[in-house]
Amino acid sequence: MAFTRKYLPLEWEERWRREKEHRKMMIKEGGEKFEEENRKLKWIKSYNDSRIGMKERAVKDNESDNTEEDELLQRYHRQSYPSEIFQTLGEMKMENLLTDLILSTEDGLSFHVHSIVLAAVSSLIQQKLQERDGHEKEISLRLCPEVHGSGLAAVVEFAYTGAISNLKKEDMPQIQTAAFSLGAPRVLELVEDGGNREEKLRNISAEEQMKVGLQSMKDLWTTRVGCDVELVAEGTVFHAHRVLLAASSDYFRGMFTSGMKESQQESVSLLLVGAAELESLLHCAYSGTLVLGWGCVFELASTSLQFQFQPAISLCLEFLEKKINVLNCLDVVSFAEAFGMVELMELAEDYVLRHFQEVSATPKFQDLPAEKLMTFLRSDALSTPSELSVFRAAVIWIEADPTERLLKAEELMQAVRFPFMTFREFREVRAVNLSMECSGEVDIELHKSALKEFGFGISDQETQQRVRHPKEALVLVGGDQLDTDMDQRLPSKQLWFANSLRSGTGLVKEIEWRMLGEMPDRARFRHGVGVLDGQLYVAGGCHFYAKHDVMKSVYRYDPERDHWKRLADLQELRSNFTLVVSGGALYAVGGDKDIHTNLDSVEKYSLETDCWSFTHPLNNALSGHAATVWGGEIFISGGFDCKYQCLLSMFLYHPARGATYLADMTHDRAQHCMESMGNHFYVAGGVCNLRKYYTNQLACEMYDPIHDTWTVFTPLPIPHVGAASAVLEERLYILGGYCQEDFSEARVTHRYDPVTERWNNMGKMPGPVTDVRACLLHLPEHIRK
Repeated sequence: MAFTRKYLPLEWEERWRREKEHRKMMIKEGGEKFEEENRKLKWIKSYNDSRIGMKERAVKDNESDNTEEDELLQRYHRQSYPSEIFQTLGEMKMENLLTDLILSTEDGLSFHVHSIVLAAVSSLIQQKLQERDGHEKEISLRLCPEVHGSGLAAVVEFAYTGAISNLKKEDMPQIQTAAFSLGAPRVLELVEDGGNREEKLRNISAEEQMKVGLQSMKDLWTTRVGCDVELVAEGTVFHAHRVLLAASSDYFRGMFTSGMKESQQESVSLLLVGAAELESLLHCAYSGTLVLGWGCVFELASTSLQFQFQPAISLCLEFLEKKINVLNCLDVVSFAEAFGMVELMELAEDYVLRHFQEVSATPKFQDLPAEKLMTFLRSDALSTPSELSVFRAAVIWIEADPTERLLKAEELMQAVRFPFMTFREFREVRAVNLSMECSGEVDIELHKSALKEFGFGISDQETQQRVRHPKEALVLVGGDQLDTDMDQRLPSKQLWFANSLRSGTGLVKEIEWRMLGEMPDRARFRHGVGVLDGQLYVAGGCHFYAKHDVMKSVYRYDPERDHWKRLADLQELRSNFTLVVSGGALYAVGGDKDIHTNLDSVEKYSLETDCWSFTHPLNNALSGHAATVWGGEIFISGGFDCKYQCLLSMFLYHPARGATYLADMTHDRAQHCMESMGNHFYVAGGVCNLRKYYTNQLACEMYDPIHDTWTVFTPLPIPHVGAASAVLEERLYILGGYCQEDFSEARVTHRYDPVTERWNNMGKMPGPVTDVRACLLHLPEHIRK
């Protein structure tokens, strides 16, 4: 019977009513028929599980990993903290806030400063603090007649900035006298060397000096030298310096500088804060460091917010952003919502949407408020293998408390987009809806509306699709169009970007591609691309297949200004090479200088000088290889040797030392892809040796750099030789390429999901697709609208 509106209402509704009555009778009587219905539902679910790649093991593995994370505390340090805290202390000195030391000279100059800051550079001030009477609020010290105000000013400047500006030789005797009088060896050392230092080196020295100064203040705190306030939490007393508390916490700054009664008290009791949390925050105030784990981060973050400890807040946020995972993302959402942290909440909610299938299988998902669950279910950005996963998530939530939640079932089901299900998937929906409608005392109607949506859903497909707009755009650069007639081959100058990812019926996925522009100069393929500081670099490659078609030109694209700039050429002609970004520099590794000769050389590009220079060469000539950067190190796999045989090798390349060989791959390959994702490298595609010929390499394997081991994973469904690759939202994309057997083009994108361990077809690609290159780029909002 055709699905038309005139056949739906009476016939289907009557049939559904009879089945409900029959189901209720079976539930009441039990027996073999009831068990048979349950077995049918299990079979349907099992079939759909295998189709959409639902794996309980994936969630269990995540739980195991998270247990290890809970037990392992990590130290987080804010590198810029020393300079930030000293800048604040300097501003407080200028405003004369909490200054407790007056230094004066015979020539009539006096300086109101913070004793702990000067004590960090001066042994004399340290001694005065040790001798100070506990009730003495301020120290006044007149230096010997030999000390001039200009020399003392330089020492004070050094104490607050780690440097002395406008250092002149004629001033050095006065600075040395002041430093000697105060017992400031670091100032004496700077003055002795400072006259010949370049400004850049002095700036580096200043940063180091502030680190030393902060450590000195921490040592004073540890030994209780100069501490002028006691903080009491849960009966535990902590000693501290008011000025350090005020500089790192807006709460304490207000307490000690706004005339509150606590500003005069030597001991302050703090309510609603744990002793352990306060101790951690005090350590952070004196070091810019926190020890964090999931067992303590939320308590520390909330206490940091309560007392407005900005350095601690930033470290807690860094931890939450970096360590968020399937099992704790909902906790992060709740925390961010409770404290009104908009950016963190957006990040956490986006994580939930990206990993919705795995998150819905965790215990915490069942505790979601109904309103928050509705927000997720209704979101266009919800990412799942199939709309069936969305339905299952709603069922899981309802079944966690059916007495209360069945009343919300109808509203929840309205957020499921049933037109995107297959008939097999809808059979499961039908069986589950029938079971829920017949359970308990609650009278609900689920299947009628679901059936209408499934068979007669809204025709406007655009409003029905799940559409994600990743924050970073996957960009395709150049490429070649294969044809058996060489004259018909067409290299490309085009740049395309993936503006959105779309989910259709069943497992149907597609990418919305948009044109970004064209490269200047000639079209190219087998080139190198890299992204550094948000800008795209395109280097080398081929224009065609003759010797003179190999290129060495380099261009940089600024997406914010939509502007291309010609840079210095490579030292050598290069195609079929890799361009990687490591340590703020670009490296062009190996490649072909013509169709018969490959290279062992490596070049480094310097942004400061706009020039390429040779670094340590490879052990052997190499082309058609793949490279990735992990932990700042460059890893290189496979490729062609000088005889154009496919290799098994894997090695670590260091620009100063060369290659260190690691465990070989299981399969030889070249013209392949390798990307790092998490703590593993994923290798896919390419060609391999077959006697005197090449053949497609469909096998895929994964490298563990920590244990130097390889394991296989799901093979590619079709050949991808000379394809592009990228990792977007924790999934591996293999884009384009060709088939070695018949040189037909692979005009599709495949995406690998490490959770489901499946390759998904993401639809057709635009433009030429062979020897194309891909990268991730942040594009301005107006381009993506």
